[in-house]
Amino acid sequence: MQLPSFDVDQATVQQWLGGRSLESVLEQYEEQGYVVFERVLSDAQIEAARAALAPFLELDLSGRNEFEGKRSKRVYAMLDKSPVFADLVTHPFLLPFAEAEVGASCLLSACLAIQLEPGETRQPWHFDDAHLEIPRPRPAYGLSAFWAVDDTTVENGATEVLPGSHRWSQEIIPGAVSKDDMNQQAQGDKLSAEPVAVTMPAGSLMIAKGTLWHRGGANNSDQSRLIITPQYCPGWARQLENMLLAVRPERAAKLPVRVQELLGYNVHPPFMGYVDGMHPNRILKSD
Repeated sequence: MQLPSFDVDQATVQQWLGGRSLESVLEQYEEQGYVVFERVLSDAQIEAARAALAPFLELDLSGRNEFEGKRSKRVYAMLDKSPVFADLVTHPFLLPFAEAEVGASCLLSACLAIQLEPGETRQPWHFDDAHLEIPRPRPAYGLSAFWAVDDTTVENGATEVLPGSHRWSQEIIPGAVSKDDMNQQAQGDKLSAEPVAVTMPAGSLMIAKGTLWHRGGANNSDQSRLIITPQYCPGWARQLENMLLAVRPERAAKLPVRVQELLGYNVHPPFMGYVDGMHPNRILKSD
């Protein structure tokens, strides 16, 4: 990864880094495949996100299979539901990491909220840029972010990772989700690394390489656990969620220009993504 370039004052960056140097953070990220920054969001930002999600989490949104989580609620198409989430997608600490990892023309591949309800079981292992089907080992073609809206603990299902697994060559590992059946998990011998539960206080951020094997933990508590996870891919890659359909044009037109670009109203050099021979942002300007 190149060095991220932050468009905020150095004192704020240092606060978010938690006293660490940027170089040491990047070293951990490259070595283990993920890194955590505690309490990046303010209490007001956390509550704004929670309030914007509340009407949708009240709906019957239980997962459809073991991968989504049959005792989990998932909210998709988030930027169509509230502009509040645009601030999380383009957060001035997060987005520079995504741009450094997958390029300045990166796209928002997915953005969803996941609320694990009490009794939810562990999710199958997976890595987030698997849909590109490029053989491992390889560089990451994705960066996933995990915003903790609630405290994430071992008891309530904190995300579990396999440190260093972003470098593994295996396309399938024991306990991984099956490509053919989201209710099935691959069988096999013991994993070559011990899972680590990434516990975080509310407002914290984890970033992970798209090649890092991870899973949602089991919620053995009596409280739900809520996170928001924006995911980014290179400008040449297909997004997991079709953002140009997920976010209605009339709503996209009201979002900041950088968010519009992340949705797909942009080109990957020299001209990938044009519309009728022109830059796609003309579509929004003409509506």
